[in-house]
Amino acid sequence: MTKITPVILCGGSGTRLWPRSRASFPKPFLPLVGDRTLFEGTVARASDPDAFAAPIVVTGSAHLAHVESQLAGHDGAQVIVEPAARNTAAAIALAALRLPEDAVMLVCPSDHHIADDQAFAAAAQAAAALAGDDWLVSFGIEAKAPETGFGYLQRGDSIGDSGGYQVARFVEKPDIDRAREFLASGDYAWNGGIFAFRTGAFLKELGEHRPAILAAARAAVEAGREEGARFHPDADAFGQIAGESVDYAVMENTRRAAMVPADMGWSDIGNWHALRDARDGDENGNRVHGDAELVGCRNVLVETDGPRVSVIGLENVIVVVDGNDVLVTTIDGAQLVGKLSGAVNQ
Repeated sequence: MTKITPVILCGGSGTRLWPRSRASFPKPFLPLVGDRTLFEGTVARASDPDAFAAPIVVTGSAHLAHVESQLAGHDGAQVIVEPAARNTAAAIALAALRLPEDAVMLVCPSDHHIADDQAFAAAAQAAAALAGDDWLVSFGIEAKAPETGFGYLQRGDSIGDSGGYQVARFVEKPDIDRAREFLASGDYAWNGGIFAFRTGAFLKELGEHRPAILAAARAAVEAGREEGARFHPDADAFGQIAGESVDYAVMENTRRAAMVPADMGWSDIGNWHALRDARDGDENGNRVHGDAELVGCRNVLVETDGPRVSVIGLENVIVVVDGNDVLVTTIDGAQLVGKLSGAVNQ
């Protein structure tokens, strides 16, 4: 059996979980759910040596020290240091161009939480099998609620007895009424941004639909340099790329888009509301990290790195203390945190 190569995309500006997450130390490198960081969890769940090859991490120089520190102990791991941020299509192309054409990549964001590692592993094997037949495979995360913050995949025809399906269409973030319709139909899954590709098939599709991205990425790799476990693509060539997500550049254009259903306790930890829901609560739904006292509260999240926090009689509120910064928001307001001046002007 061909081993799957994890390709871990690692970056972020640290704004949506401000002030705990910062541009200099964003959420992938923080222990937000449990004792290990989100990045460490991503690496660990794809580390079974019988199924997975050593990972390739694609990151920028700003996060290189965090990546290498938290990769300690993972022999054979490689780090591709992006000269500039050019979105996911280019980042995946860099990794693909460093692998043999018959390699199967499992592309994973580094900042997601997955509660059920066994379900993840089963979905990865199913996706890899389809990718070996030149399908470009998305993980279709089972939709649990009418979320408006995610893209959706509409399930099409089944692909033999693989357990996978063709993707009938990709849908951008819907309004609440459409999201409710999607949930009720049972034909839609969340697009979690996790993919499986055979390297040669991905590069072929990228070349057909975004030849300029492929050409510039190839030039950057050919003129790049190795430095131990690090690989530095050529900055001038890579800088010619117009950044675009892999969804727009490839997945929405290919005729080989497939999906595998994945019910694995997934969360993108996209804001404080999502983080609250990813953590275990007490009998009143409260989640506390640090020194806090809650009286008569329900569904309150408190995160403090030192000062004692006292909350009385509130529901669906988030309180975060990090150094000299204090954030207080309702659950509904959590989606606006990234627009605060403290988050933007880091």
